[in-house]
Amino acid sequence: MLHNHIKPLIAGNWKMNGLVASLTEFKTILSEARIIDQKADLLICPPATLLQAFVIAADITGVSVGAQDCHFNTSGAHTGDISAEMLADIGAKYCIVGHSERRADHNETNAVIQTKAEAAWKAGLVAIVCVGETDAERVAGKALEIVEIQLDGSIPSGATSANTVIAYEPVWAIGTGKTPTVDDVASVHLAIRKQVISRFKTHGENMRLLYGGSVKPSNAKELMQLVNVNGALVGGASLKASDFIAIAHSV
Repeated sequence: MLHNHIKPLIAGNWKMNGLVASLTEFKTILSEARIIDQKADLLICPPATLLQAFVIAADITGVSVGAQDCHFNTSGAHTGDISAEMLADIGAKYCIVGHSERRADHNETNAVIQTKAEAAWKAGLVAIVCVGETDAERVAGKALEIVEIQLDGSIPSGATSANTVIAYEPVWAIGTGKTPTVDDVASVHLAIRKQVISRFKTHGENMRLLYGGSVKPSNAKELMQLVNVNGALVGGASLKASDFIAIAHSV
């Protein structure tokens, strides 16, 4: 099952970081992006406060801008929430749903994440659905089982290779500097590939599977060369243009 024909996606998740001054760092990413454009798609997901400014700056560069979350309703009495429709309206192209920090900090269930993915599609956004096990789950030998349950519950039927990206992020590797072995990543990505092919047939074969969890310039090349790893969801390293571009070059 070789899936090296899939154009990689290198996505940066800025999380709750970035002020107006961060536009300078983003513009540095944009200036370097033209070199990478043919080899990989680039995406930055800044905090909501910077979305519109980033969309305007990215304009004709080929770099996409996405959101880190959305509400599952299109509008209504949901103080402090932002709908997928609003995100699409200002030019976002992607939306991350079900990041482990949302699952943990906001008690988001697979069912809630599924409704958010559907809302993203309805607004014309690509949903990046995140899955991954905790340290305790991995130690207990349940990594594949947990990921399978999350995939099953979080991805709606109707997922295609055009509207859905899957990001595998072992929770214990996010921002800790710890990364799974190359064999661990390969085995989880193979299991994910088999599951999405079983559910979505050809779309599953062509769906982009990203690895995330302490991706940095020093380990990116090894990870990006794995079969069934079609890019990265980069956290901390995406805040620094030079690191993000170096990771993008690794593909």
